[in-house]
This record gives sequence, C-alpha cells and structure tokens, in this order.
Amino acid sequence: MMNKTPRIRRAFSISGELLMKSREAALAAVQIYNSPLITFKSEIFIVLMNIAWTYLFHSYYRKKSIEYRYFQQRAKHRIFDKTKSGAHKYWELEHCLNEQKSPLDKDTANNLRFLIGIRHEIEHQMTSHLDSFVSAKFQACCLNYNVYVKKLFGEKYGIDKYLAFSLQFSSISRKQSDGLQTPEKMPSHIKAYVEDFESKLSEEEFNSPRFAYRVFFVAKMANHKGQADQVIEFVKSDSELTMNMKKAYAVIKETERPKYLPGGIVKLMNDEGFFRFNIYSHMNLWKFMDAKNPSKGFGVEVQKIWYWYDSWVEQVRKHCQENAAKYGGKK
Repeated sequence: MMNKTPRIRRAFSISGELLMKSREAALAAVQIYNSPLITFKSEIFIVLMNIAWTYLFHSYYRKKSIEYRYFQQRAKHRIFDKTKSGAHKYWELEHCLNEQKSPLDKDTANNLRFLIGIRHEIEHQMTSHLDSFVSAKFQACCLNYNVYVKKLFGEKYGIDKYLAFSLQFSSISRKQSDGLQTPEKMPSHIKAYVEDFESKLSEEEFNSPRFAYRVFFVAKMANHKGQADQVIEFVKSDSELTMNMKKAYAVIKETERPKYLPGGIVKLMNDEGFFRFNIYSHMNLWKFMDAKNPSKGFGVEVQKIWYWYDSWVEQVRKHCQENAAKYGGKK
C-alpha cells in the first residue's frame, strides 16, 4: 500500500496542474474576447476555450483514474500511441466528450461540439464578421465552464470572481441599439455549418441556455435555426416567451417608440412657428440626408409605409431652426 502512495500523490499533482492550466486558458479566452483592441477575437476564443475544456477533462479523468491516453490493448498489456518525438498522445476534446464517463450534460456537450465544428471551419482560412453570429454560444460556453469547474473540483476553482459581466448597455444609445439589429452577413461556409448543426437539434436542445445563452431585448431578429445568433436578441416585451422566461435570462423592457407620418411632422413644425415648412420641404430634407437609410435609425418601414422616429423629428426641428428665415420661424 505504501508503494502506491507516491503514485496517487503524483496523479493528484498532475490533475491539479492540468486544472490550473485549464483555468488560465479560460480566463485568457474571455479577457481577449472582451478586449476592444483585438479584432481576431472569435478565433482566439475558440482555440483557448478548446484548450481549457480539454485540460479540464484531462484533470477530471486523471483524478478519476480514467485513462485518457491513446493506446492499443494487447493480451496482457497496453501499447500507448506516441508522437514522433516519443510523447504520449492524449485525447482531444471531441474524444473526451464521446467518452461514456464524461460528466457533461447533453446541452453543454452540444455547445462544445458546435464550437469544435466552427473551429474546423476557420482553422485553415481567415473568417471575418464571425462574432455576432456565435456570441450566444460563446457566452454559454463560459457559463458552462464555470459551472463544471466548480461542480467537479469545488467552488473555490470558479472563475466568475475574476471576471465581470462585460455587456455594457447602461449608456447604450438609440443609434447603437438599432445597429445591434443589423449584423453583417454571415460567411457562407459558416452559415452552412450552423444550419446543418442546428437542424439536427430538438427545439428543447436548441433553446437550452447551456447550448446558447441569449439576453432578450425588444424586437426579435432571428427566430429560425441557422440565422444570426447574438447574445442580444430582440423580442416583444409582452410576448409569451418573455412572460415565461426562465431566471437565467435578463429582460429589459422598452416602451413602444413613437412613430410619425410626414404630415404629422409638418404639423409639429407649423405649430412651432415654421409655417412655410411643408411636405415638399420635408421630402427634400430626408432625401438630402439619406434619412431612410436603415443604418441611420431615423425610422422604420411597416407594411410598405415609412414611419419616422423622434430622432428624425429632432433633425427636422434643428433644420428648421437653422433656416428660420426660410420657414417663417424664429431662432
């Protein structure tokens, strides 16, 4: 029995070292992703979180005395697979997930398999504009990691105490909010992969916060599998989904924005003393400013009718004030 003690101690020592490396990789992944100075963040995040989860598995399997090295079983002994330099070949993340004794739930495993597939799609080519389409999966990956590192090794190993939630919306402007609803086009090969992967999931699996963690706002953009998948989705504040939303989600309600037809804006300006401002004046102004460009957030088209927001009314008011002599008002 005494001869086994050093081996047991060594096993736990290696398990602890793997765990520390796992946590460092996870922390680095999140810190890099949150850095405003880095644009290659999705690719770096996926690689580092892949390493973090792989080491977490290895640490767990080591602690549980589950062999996680590749080997060939012979009659009386094992022949371990090795690299050209003589190092053992250890299980990659996908093999760890497929192991019967994997401690992960199905939805967490789905999340990791999705990210593994994305990594395969991007590892041999540069991919742009990826962040907004997979950020919900990234958020779920981080939360899942924190849950399992604490579940498998203890509360003290959680990483949540080192990282603040980085969605900074306390001072978000209307223009920024509108911009969130117009993500850039998803790369075609990524889109094909996402559609194929998500089409194989049940509705329950697809909507699980462990597969993709989404924070809901007001008007939903993506309601089908394979579409844009952002941490922020916009849903009606009084919808059944919002009413029945689980505590895992954060709900920020917003009142319906006032909308104006051109005649209503002209009347407002006339009531303020700019009696020579008319429909023709308004049309010339919005055309000159390209105000119906959706990226500017001045209005919205509903049933082929364009409605203007308060932000546009302010632009019109400013224009009238700057041209008071022309429209009959006073500065």
